[in-house]
Amino acid sequence: MSPANEAEQRWFAAHTKPRCEKKLQAWCQQEGLDCRLPTYASVRQYRGKEVTFHKPLFPGYLFIWMPGKNRRDVLQSDYVANLLEPPNQAEFESQLNEILLAVKSMETIRLVPNIGPGTQVLIRRGPLEGIEAWVEDREGPREVLLRLDFIGQAAAVAVPVEDLELV
Repeated sequence: MSPANEAEQRWFAAHTKPRCEKKLQAWCQQEGLDCRLPTYASVRQYRGKEVTFHKPLFPGYLFIWMPGKNRRDVLQSDYVANLLEPPNQAEFESQLNEILLAVKSMETIRLVPNIGPGTQVLIRRGPLEGIEAWVEDREGPREVLLRLDFIGQAAAVAVPVEDLELV
C-alpha cells in the first residue's frame, strides 16, 4: 500500500470482541476517530419498571471512518478482534447511510437473520407453530417456502419470514 493510500480516509468494519462495541466507540471518540454504531431500542420490564436499552443492530461490529495509517492503533486497542476493509467503499457507505437513516427515522427496527434456501427454521407463530422445517425457496422479501418432511414426502408451504426463527 502506498503512503498516499495510508493517509486516505476510508471505511473499516471493526469486528469487536464480545460486548465491546460501545467500549470501542468510546475509545474511537477519545482518539478522534469518526465511527458509527447503529443501535435499536430494546425495552425490558424489571419489577414493574420499564427500562430501555440501546443494543447494537449488528452485534460485534462498529464502523470506523479513518485513514489506513490508524489501522494498527485500532487493532492494538483492547476491543478489536479483526479489522475488515470493504472492497467497494462507495457501496458500503451508501448502504451504511441507508441503515443509519432507517434507524433514525423508523420506530422499530431489528436485525433479521439471513434466511435462505437450505436453512433450518422453527415456526414461531401461526397454525404450524412449533414445527421445525427447512427453507426450500424465497418468494419475495417477506415469504419463504418451507419443506416439511412428513412420512418421507415433502410439502411446501408459504410462511411469512417474521414467523420464523433460525434453529
